[in-house]
Amino acid sequence: MIRCVSCGEKYNNDEIIYTCGNCGSVLELVNDLNIPKETFENRKDTLWKYKELIPVREDKIVTIGEGGTPFCKCDKLGDELDIDLYVKVEGSNPTGSFKDRGMTVGMTKAMELGVDTVGCASTGNTSASLAAYAARAGLRCVVFLPSGKVALGKLAQAMFHGAEVISINGNFDEALEAMTSLALEKYLYLLNSINPYRLEGQKTIGYEIVQDLGWSSPDRIILPVGNAGNISAIWKGISEFYEMGYMDSKAMMTGIQAEGACPITKAFRKKAMDIVPFENPETVATAIRIGSPVSYTKALNAIYDSNGYSETVSDDEILAAQKLLAQKEGIGVEPASAASIAGLMKLREEGIVDKGEQVVCVVTGHVLKDPNTAIEACTEPVEVDANIKKLKELLLNK
Repeated sequence: MIRCVSCGEKYNNDEIIYTCGNCGSVLELVNDLNIPKETFENRKDTLWKYKELIPVREDKIVTIGEGGTPFCKCDKLGDELDIDLYVKVEGSNPTGSFKDRGMTVGMTKAMELGVDTVGCASTGNTSASLAAYAARAGLRCVVFLPSGKVALGKLAQAMFHGAEVISINGNFDEALEAMTSLALEKYLYLLNSINPYRLEGQKTIGYEIVQDLGWSSPDRIILPVGNAGNISAIWKGISEFYEMGYMDSKAMMTGIQAEGACPITKAFRKKAMDIVPFENPETVATAIRIGSPVSYTKALNAIYDSNGYSETVSDDEILAAQKLLAQKEGIGVEPASAASIAGLMKLREEGIVDKGEQVVCVVTGHVLKDPNTAIEACTEPVEVDANIKKLKELLLNK
């Protein structure tokens, strides 16, 4: 069953619907939560091991082996911050970001519905993922990207996998509005995160975190927030496992936004349920450069219901955290992903994150998603002749 998160209006699973026809709010799936946790044991470590909790037909599944991403205990950084720190590395998904989790489920639903064209507006990762999964499914793929605002690694992926890429003279929010209008007129099936089936895949990040910790919840989960689907999806996963009795506590959901695109954090600071959109969002973290997130209601509900928090970080803090995570823990992420680490450091300094807390930071995309930013953050290589004496001197001087 599909249900409105605001007014509770219900819809059938076979309806192609993106927002509530009664009040216009976003939608969510309501699932059977009577599954023993032993069901998931001794299965291949992908998100489809939780198939009983994902409301699509098993015979229509479109997959490239997504989910089951690394869960890294980061003792060096954790010891510096006096916390028990883990990092969930979503850049290890097939196209290099967490978007693959939502796309495998969304594309499966597209196959179930019998559509022939799928589409999205994107800041990069969604388009890369959609293009790959549409190719896997054999469907036509149309992508709208804000002109000049997408990292080259992501743009290359979308084009290379055969998407029809259209550059929109405007920002992401304007591109999404145009794409949504076409979807409502049945020109294509929309697979942005406003589609509730996308979040059914992304909630499995929460499932995996709980299982990775031996069927217990961390004290806090910190992640970047752009269009705001992921924080609400992970909260849904955590809440479903809690309701089924798999653990006896729930994590505080903590969303980090860039200073130049932070409508949700601003609403949180006012304890509000409505946002004031940013007309011209700007940040080096292109994946979260979104001024009017469609899932803001779900995101704020997740933060408030979990006794969580929201904070902003500057571009300088993001880039410093990106380099720190790579050089201290060996985990390379794109700038938006590093917002979770930058946010953790800021919240620890502010005393919001307590000493000894068990914290999971979700890093959402691989460093090669935005190679130019990574290169610009590094110094030029030292150039010398292949002379052993000179090389020894160079090593000793280091």
